[in-house]
Amino acid sequence: MEQRRISGKGHWYHETQSSRSDAVLPLVPEAAFIQDRFLLDLALSIEQRTTEADWLCVARNAAECLLPESTPVTRLNTLSCYDRLSTALTVAQVYGVQRLCNHYAARLAPQPGPDSSRESNRRLTQITQYARQLASQPTLIDDNSRQQLDEVALSINDIVTFNQLIGFIGFQARVIAVFQALQGLPVRWLPGLDMQQDASAELFLEGDKSWQPALPAVEQRYANSQQLEALNFSEPQQALRDLSGLLANDVSALHALSQLTRLFCLPTAQANDDTILVGLLTARINGSVSCFTDFALAWRGESHLPETMRNGERALQAWCHNHPRERAIIQAVRVLTRSPGSFSAAQLQPLYEQGFNEHDIVKLLVSSGLYGWLNRLKIGLGNAS
Repeated sequence: MEQRRISGKGHWYHETQSSRSDAVLPLVPEAAFIQDRFLLDLALSIEQRTTEADWLCVARNAAECLLPESTPVTRLNTLSCYDRLSTALTVAQVYGVQRLCNHYAARLAPQPGPDSSRESNRRLTQITQYARQLASQPTLIDDNSRQQLDEVALSINDIVTFNQLIGFIGFQARVIAVFQALQGLPVRWLPGLDMQQDASAELFLEGDKSWQPALPAVEQRYANSQQLEALNFSEPQQALRDLSGLLANDVSALHALSQLTRLFCLPTAQANDDTILVGLLTARINGSVSCFTDFALAWRGESHLPETMRNGERALQAWCHNHPRERAIIQAVRVLTRSPGSFSAAQLQPLYEQGFNEHDIVKLLVSSGLYGWLNRLKIGLGNAS
């Protein structure tokens, strides 16, 4: 794979095939050697470090789990460090968060790439295409997309890990975007960055839908002790109830995700209206109909909102005119979900004006990033019907 810096642009692109063998140095080589592999050495205040310590510790563990320094390749786990870092960089570029692009470009640069065979090039091309689509327009992923991964010899374990990794990088991008905005750091516009388009309204006008996995789950009778422990922890959680058996194919990633959902995803019967609103909007934009259905059934606010949201952005904007608190949440979550690289302090000000404090804002917006991760797992690993 060729690493190249585009003249006049401040981030890295990578291509699936290389016509040159000369090494090109990453834009910021020192970005590979940071201590905090989740926030990427973004400095937080003492209060932020204290208040957000629990979930940040879990998120750092998730980063180490999904993107370790070395990864042994086996028959059931064929994703190499190169595959993982290449995927991370692809997703980072979709979201346009410069700090993320620098880090994964720097870590990818020294990795030995795949051989130049047709099979290796086809595999890398397919992995890159899938990652870009799930990150940028999740509803493009379907049974055919999963079949194409199978055709390039990704195992079930690989496919689960791969989808977890794509979801995690999206979560990481949005968390970093939120903390950068809280610090008032300027947003750097990246040429060629496209904003995610909302999923089609047609998906949401066919009534409520439930989710079914498209790949085999780990059965309890065949699970090893680590898988059983992870299943016992995750299955009682509403957010993971349908997913956990399938996600147990990568038990370490499931453990990390379930620790985060335990901290952020209360059962919908206990969640407040603000949190449910965030879940509704994130699922609506990403096209996760089953997630939207769960939040719509739990919604206790004005009864017309879920139906309004199903109908699309114009209807939602009209509804927002008379709901300033909800409008502030919707405006922030919309930008963060569609284009985290464009998220700035401007999206936070309306939330402060509606009485939210910093911790409330972090909790809501980080929840949005986590819901986006779950949306992509539902879309990538199954179907709603």
